Amino acid sequence: MDWILWLEWFLKGAIMCVILLGGFAYLTLYERRALARMQVRVGPNRAGPQGVLQPIADAVKLIFKEEFTPAKVYKVVFILAPVLTVVPSLIIAAVIPLGTSFNLFGREIHLYVADLNVGILYVMSIASIAVYGIVLAGWSSNNKYAMLGGIRSSAQMISYELALGFCFVFVILMGNSMNLNEIVEAQRNMWFAVVQPVGLIVFFIVVLAEVNRAPFDMPEAEQELTAGYHAEYSGMKFALFFMAEYQKMIVMSMITATLFLGGYREPWFMTNWFNGIFSVDTYWFLGPIYLFIKVFLILFVMIWVRATWPRIRYDRLMALGWKIFIPLTLALCFITAVGILLADLYNPLYYWSIPVLSIICFLIATAVIYRDLTRRKVNARV
Repeated sequence: MDWILWLEWFLKGAIMCVILLGGFAYLTLYERRALARMQVRVGPNRAGPQGVLQPIADAVKLIFKEEFTPAKVYKVVFILAPVLTVVPSLIIAAVIPLGTSFNLFGREIHLYVADLNVGILYVMSIASIAVYGIVLAGWSSNNKYAMLGGIRSSAQMISYELALGFCFVFVILMGNSMNLNEIVEAQRNMWFAVVQPVGLIVFFIVVLAEVNRAPFDMPEAEQELTAGYHAEYSGMKFALFFMAEYQKMIVMSMITATLFLGGYREPWFMTNWFNGIFSVDTYWFLGPIYLFIKVFLILFVMIWVRATWPRIRYDRLMALGWKIFIPLTLALCFITAVGILLADLYNPLYYWSIPVLSIICFLIATAVIYRDLTRRKVNARV
């Protein structure tokens, strides 16, 4: 192991951190301008041309904002909790492939920080660490409202992590690997979103709940008495929680694109267009561009959901996770496994039973939700 390899790892990690930190800053601007457009408003447009310097102005404001620490907090844990929340949102991106590779001074440079055979297990384990930061933030504040908010938010994240884990299972089955690079290559001829469209929908909804985004954003709900687990935080400590949420939005969008939308690869129907001019196998720099476009569109859908859907009441939010998504993802895992097995043993056409049966299961789950809501509405009238 030579020093050049250590330098390569350091530079890759530093570049990935810069991408995520810059992405966090300008994702806030993207969201505010997109929401303003949907709500027929102007949005931030004063700081710089078209408001492009607004994230810098917000950063300066938060850096110089007074930090108030209550007298009776558990100070070490109180300071450590935002760090425990923001660090996983950075290091989780280490296994996400941004492209293929290129030669630099005779050395092959791969566009990922680490290539792990158990990359999906790494993603699951690191994503779950953020729960500790949230519950410790509520506990260390020595405030009953913050403590209740921390418990509520951590219960929400843990509940939806179970469904998230099952979503990873049927991706592993379709890709026959836990390595994210191999999963991307398995989608060379067809995206997993085509084979398992319900899996993509469920995964996206679960990701919204996992990162506390609308309509699952209970900590930021206006109808709540206090802000939740970060009620006692201000200044840069609050900014770290804010940063962690938006960085996890970017990272989970990258993971969604990698697992279901072909990652850094071009759409399968464009591979042979014009003698492969749009293929990442021909031009390596197209990989990060394709991934950026996919992440950009997924983030837009997240913002669109926030502008459109009302918040879910907390008991219904938990019931949705335990009573609907966990049984549904279990059924999707079973359907995917049986479809792959039948296609291998008998006829490849059985593979297309996976999307058909998955859509039927999704319609049944939707009918159950509709029936439950209708029944509650009738009982409320009575």
